[in-house]
Amino acid sequence: NPSSFIMIHYIGSQVYCDMETDGGGWTVFQRRQDGSVDFYRYWADYENGFGDLTGEFWLGLSKIHRLTKEGSNTLRVDLGDFEGNTTYANYSTFNVSDGSTEYILTVGGYSGTAGDSLAYHNGSRFTTRDNDNDGWLSGNCANERTGAWWYNNSERSNLNGIYQQAQDNHPIFGGNDDGITWQDWKDNYINLKFSEMKTRCNN
Repeated sequence: NPSSFIMIHYIGSQVYCDMETDGGGWTVFQRRQDGSVDFYRYWADYENGFGDLTGEFWLGLSKIHRLTKEGSNTLRVDLGDFEGNTTYANYSTFNVSDGSTEYILTVGGYSGTAGDSLAYHNGSRFTTRDNDNDGWLSGNCANERTGAWWYNNSERSNLNGIYQQAQDNHPIFGGNDDGITWQDWKDNYINLKFSEMKTRCNN
């Protein structure tokens, strides 16, 4: 498989490399595809990483920081719905700060077909169920959305939310907006079936 593991020595960890999408050279740091891994986790897990590189996983904020701290980097987000449709968002500016500032997201230069559901999160610190760094003063968005993300005082995307086994999550069906969502493509009550986040150097 041309998209196999390699060792990136400078971050000291195995990573999954996508050598096919848009010219390749991507390091994948998030994948959701079947609900096999619980993403409603605590800060330590999101900092260090969890899951299986061949399936669902989060590489870890400390590693994402190390991947993006040098030079200029692109972020690509690939998404799929339960009807077989796919879309993507590309950001020509992407980096994540270190743990002393709660891994602030810097993102810009959007292009693609998914719509820009990260601009609202630009400049936000990362929040988990046990470490509330969001802009919502009366609660914790990670608890409210059953996930972990660069929440602002709410969210336009929630790719680490609960993996739902069906598309429609509307309250009239007993649902909630706590699924895997990208609101500029589908609204916040439409769950996505697949997401993958990846980065590469601009050179």
